[in-house]
Amino acid sequence: MRETGTDPLVFAYITAGSRDEALRIGRSLVEERLAACVNILDGMTSVYRWNGSIEQADEAVLIAKTRSSLFDRLTVRVRDLHSYDTPCVVELAAGRGNTAYLDWLRAETD
Repeated sequence: MRETGTDPLVFAYITAGSRDEALRIGRSLVEERLAACVNILDGMTSVYRWNGSIEQADEAVLIAKTRSSLFDRLTVRVRDLHSYDTPCVVELAAGRGNTAYLDWLRAETD
């Protein structure tokens, strides 16, 4: 196993079409150790342009906590599990935090 202390931690910001879909995706990411933890925020409304029209949809947000080295694999897995043709999966740097918590995040991901 690689040295995990030097692998930057990131958040994967993901949107889903429903709470149920978000839960299914989040559970899979944690079970497969692609994320240590996934927060699900239900009740988000998105306004966006799609195929030339302005659309509005109720969605849920997933915030997956993972390591930078796992982000590409996590993105592929989200695309496999997601109902959208073009799901939102965006990497955000985690920055500094509670050292014990950050160590736990590293320990719970492969």
